[in-house]
Amino acid sequence: MSAQQDRWVSSFSFLLFCASSIPTDGSARVLQELSPQRYFSALQAGRASLAYFSHNVSPGAQPFLEQIENSAEALQDYGISVVKVNCPKEDVSRYCGKENALRKAYLFRGNMLIREFPTDALFDVDSIVANVLFALLFNEVKYVETLADLQSIENALKGKANMVFAYVPATGTAEHRAVMEAAFVYGTVYQFVLTTEATLLKDSSDEPDVSSAWLVFCHCQRATDLARPCRRTAMEQALTMLNIHRHLKLMGAPLVTEVAEDPEKVSTVHLQLGLPLVFILSQKETSEADRRTAEFVAWQLLGKAGVALLSRDLVGLNVLRRTNIALKTPDEGVPIKYLLLEDTDEVITLVKDKNKVKQIQEDEEEEEDEDEKENNNQDIQDDEVVEAVSRDKKRELPLEQIRVLTEETFHSALLETARTVVLFYASWEAVSLAVLRSYTEVADHLKGTQGVLLSRVNCWDWPGICTEENVTQFPTIKIYKKGERSVMYNGMWGTKELTSFIMLSRVSSPLKLATIDEAEGYLRGEFPPELSSYHHTVLLGVFRTATSEAREAFEEAGNILSGHVTMGMYFEDDALALSRKYAVSPPALLLARGRGQSVESITLSKQSTQDMVQMIRYELLDIFPEITVQNLPHYLQLRKPFLILFCDGDIGQMESKEMLKLAKGRPQQAFVACWLNLKKTPVGRGILKAYFATMPSLPVLIWVNLHAGGQVFKFPSEQSIAEMNILPWLEKLKAGLEIPSSTLSEEDWKPPLPAYDFLQMMETAMPELPLRTSHHHGDTLEQHLPESPGGDTATRDEPSQETNTEKVVSPGRDLRGTAPRLAAREKQGKRHSEL
Repeated sequence: MSAQQDRWVSSFSFLLFCASSIPTDGSARVLQELSPQRYFSALQAGRASLAYFSHNVSPGAQPFLEQIENSAEALQDYGISVVKVNCPKEDVSRYCGKENALRKAYLFRGNMLIREFPTDALFDVDSIVANVLFALLFNEVKYVETLADLQSIENALKGKANMVFAYVPATGTAEHRAVMEAAFVYGTVYQFVLTTEATLLKDSSDEPDVSSAWLVFCHCQRATDLARPCRRTAMEQALTMLNIHRHLKLMGAPLVTEVAEDPEKVSTVHLQLGLPLVFILSQKETSEADRRTAEFVAWQLLGKAGVALLSRDLVGLNVLRRTNIALKTPDEGVPIKYLLLEDTDEVITLVKDKNKVKQIQEDEEEEEDEDEKENNNQDIQDDEVVEAVSRDKKRELPLEQIRVLTEETFHSALLETARTVVLFYASWEAVSLAVLRSYTEVADHLKGTQGVLLSRVNCWDWPGICTEENVTQFPTIKIYKKGERSVMYNGMWGTKELTSFIMLSRVSSPLKLATIDEAEGYLRGEFPPELSSYHHTVLLGVFRTATSEAREAFEEAGNILSGHVTMGMYFEDDALALSRKYAVSPPALLLARGRGQSVESITLSKQSTQDMVQMIRYELLDIFPEITVQNLPHYLQLRKPFLILFCDGDIGQMESKEMLKLAKGRPQQAFVACWLNLKKTPVGRGILKAYFATMPSLPVLIWVNLHAGGQVFKFPSEQSIAEMNILPWLEKLKAGLEIPSSTLSEEDWKPPLPAYDFLQMMETAMPELPLRTSHHHGDTLEQHLPESPGGDTATRDEPSQETNTEKVVSPGRDLRGTAPRLAAREKQGKRHSEL
């Protein structure tokens, strides 16, 4: 029979005993009266009996006999018979012949005398049962007088068995009886240790009450450190046999129960004993962190509530994914409460304070009412991103295709696929959540794409990873390639832009071409079919073998611009023939803006990587671009005046032809010629209202220098938009002969308030989580790999010492990984006007 089965059988026997030990009226007489000869002849080997020898019952012995008779039924349940031996007057044997022998009770096992008890020590049923069992269990229940004795027993048990340590103020009491009865049932499972020394109690507890009995369960079975005492769980109830039985049942239950079924159907020993059951809602990606969180909570609630780990991936819960805790009470008909808590302290308070559940639910309802009122009053929303996220916060995002990474899984995940895309974000910050929505759309577009893993790291939960990866702003997206440096995305956060960046990063940058035919095909835009819809301007670097410095700078520039532009490189012996075809000498850059367009050729005069990156970015800009919200920052970085044509829709064919001629006619000119479609980019109307008191008729050509003076000039509306009319007008502007229509304020365009210091906020919120030392930005993947993986996935059948858990977690730790921590972000992601 296994230890677990033996425990349940013993427990069942103990319950039978509890039922049979309740006195009932009219019960059969169990006190036997025998002669000495018959008593000794009837003794059976191994069977215990308590005997009292007497000639005649004196009046002083009558109370003792009554207590002996009353205890007979209780002792009989343990297989101990109680016998009154009537001694004949002429009997002068050892037990009948001496007067002092007649004032004692004798405990036999078979025909062997175990212990003599003075009758004044057996003053009631509790003292009789306690002393008899204590004598019979002398080898099973260790009595200690000093702390050294206790530590010696504890060290001997480490790694082998658990210990029950009890203190009673005196032997023969009801508490002493309760401990002995428990030891009789559980003595084969646990080592019982007893003391009556108050000084020993003071050494084992901070503020002991020496007048009250005390019992602790010592978790020694999985303890291995001889220098540290076993972890202890005190029994908070009074020392009765039913309370001890209940406490030992709870200590023997699994520390954390892993559940893969509907919580409504789950029943554990905690619920059976009238205690609540706390479910930690987990998911596959963070299972190890969730298990450690569950174990930490379970240790804090041991004896007060059960803890179960419920996997969202295995159970189809019809609840919001933002909840991370469920509470099931033993009361019938009470539904399970699903809640969103921020840290383990709240879970512990939830169990200890029964009113906490109602308070949390009321707070959530109040927050929802406040949010609804705020959303109905758009005038007070000064942050459109926060407003949009707040409005749609109840909408569940389809995050199944995006893998969650933690401190345990981050580095190993980077080795699983050729390219791993990682979104670093803060779960409470509005822009992060807005980008997370775009990221889910990207995951849907790239579903089934080989060699690409989309993942995410919540920096609010795992600040160590974000610090190590040099993430200084949220959100941040990086692409990791095996054995290479990561590439950071710095473009727009739209789905189209993100998808294009990820797909183009799959192509080596720069791509080394082996023949002239390959180079020509590359310039024509001959790419794999899956990249055809992500076509960008194509750049081809042509180098002689001797031009190694320029080639190295070009390769480094390709690594930096990976995902943003398609770059190829040709440096074979016939590179000179290829460059002559396009009337340029190597090192040179050939640029094809699109299929069917002519190839532009540029001589590479700059050799440094930074200069080459800057030059390539400039050459990628369109000659006559349509200004949009997405590309405006690229043209503002040039710090040049804008000659911009505002159109109410698509630009006319004649205007486009004339403006393009103007732009091409001034190579490396000192202004940006562009146009803006007000229907596609409606913010342009607000710009025109800022420039003019009244809305001008469209199309309208404007000259504005945002970086010097802020003067706005309007091209005469009576003249047609043609190169021959625009050039003289520009000459007048240069000569100062034109009067500006308006002048913009010199005030800097800055945010109304300073930006959040995210890392400082995280360190303040979670001081117990040490941030790792940052690596250099150029470190390769192999340098980041840990020496050995961590985490213990084994399921525990009983509470363990869990020294590893103690090192990893600490009181008040966040419920990281169990669900998006929307409570935290709703509380901290305030509008700018509130900060």
